[in-house]
Amino acid sequence: MRFPKLPRPVRQLTTHVLAIALGVVLTISTLQVLPSQAEPAPIAPAVDTPEMIAQRQSPTTSTIGSSSFVTAAVNRVGTAVVRIDTERTITRRMDPFLQDPFFRRFFGDGLPQQMPSEQLRGLGSGFILDKSGLVLTNAHVVDKADKVTVRLKDGRSFEGKVQGIDEVTDLAVVKINAGNDLPVAPLGSSSNVQVGDWAIAVGNPLGFDNTVTLGIVSTLKRSSAQVGITDKRLDFIQTDAAINPGNSGGPLLNGRGEVIGINTAIRPDAMGIGFAIPIDKAKAIASVLQRQGKVPHPYLGVQMVTLTPDLAKQNNTDPNSPIQIPEINGVFVMQVIPNSPAASAGIRRADVIVQVDGKAITSAEQLQNLVEDSRLGQVLQVKVQRGNQTQQLSIRTAELQNAS
Repeated sequence: MRFPKLPRPVRQLTTHVLAIALGVVLTISTLQVLPSQAEPAPIAPAVDTPEMIAQRQSPTTSTIGSSSFVTAAVNRVGTAVVRIDTERTITRRMDPFLQDPFFRRFFGDGLPQQMPSEQLRGLGSGFILDKSGLVLTNAHVVDKADKVTVRLKDGRSFEGKVQGIDEVTDLAVVKINAGNDLPVAPLGSSSNVQVGDWAIAVGNPLGFDNTVTLGIVSTLKRSSAQVGITDKRLDFIQTDAAINPGNSGGPLLNGRGEVIGINTAIRPDAMGIGFAIPIDKAKAIASVLQRQGKVPHPYLGVQMVTLTPDLAKQNNTDPNSPIQIPEINGVFVMQVIPNSPAASAGIRRADVIVQVDGKAITSAEQLQNLVEDSRLGQVLQVKVQRGNQTQQLSIRTAELQNAS
């Protein structure tokens, strides 16, 4: 049998239709054999392991795409953070040259009799400790101020009375009379803080009220000597949360909104390095300031530096060195303050303190902390290396007087 010959256009169309049909058949058969790549894998019943629970509750997890834990922390303490404005009147001394009678004879009485007074204004932060109106801040924020004004976040302002200042730890307590319904900052414990924990700084940097910055705890127990603040006795919490002038006295919070430190100092030659006083230290000092108005600090009366064998060897090999230093670990006495306990006990410049009450001393910070923890009037047995000889001296601590 013969089929009639179809026109060429018809034959081409028929070929395309057959090809399409064959492709459809093959596709359908393939789908019946192979599972879809988009098909979800079977889901096992959900079981929370301890690791999964910990991860869900971690503040780190909550920060991904959200800052809710920071918001919650700030909301918990925010209304208890205050701004502190200070005013101080100073009168500059006139140049003695202008007061000389011989000079005034030529210029007459037109010269001023005294220099005009000048108003100095300061700004800092603080936070409310209890409902009665006790505010904790830095000593350098309110020291020597003639007027202290405490401004709450809700806009209210009150005159503050400085109840106590401790320059050695840079802490101060201010009292305001604002009733008994004030918000109070929840206090945590700095002894539980670890490197890498969240650190949230709240305060009024550069006059920008109610500012919040976020970082982590960079290190712990950074001594004031290492920071370059040699007149203080503190071990700081170091953080990279942005701290600027005006933050001083404000709280450093953990991820739960508890105060773990008081923002105090920055390094002007560095970026992202700030320091806070641990809250455990601040609570103890604040309690004494509230009762007594000042904190007694024992002292010996020496300027000192940590000595190691390597440092001593560098000195001893220098042909221009005026003295030879024992190549040992200890504390090198750079200077003895006249009329101090150390001077009375016979400590001399270039002595190396190696032992106190039978305990080996290897750093200036260790000796400083040991003296700070002693009692006023306590006799310390101090062993020193003086050249090739060893001396045993008894030093009775006395109260450190503020430089002001």
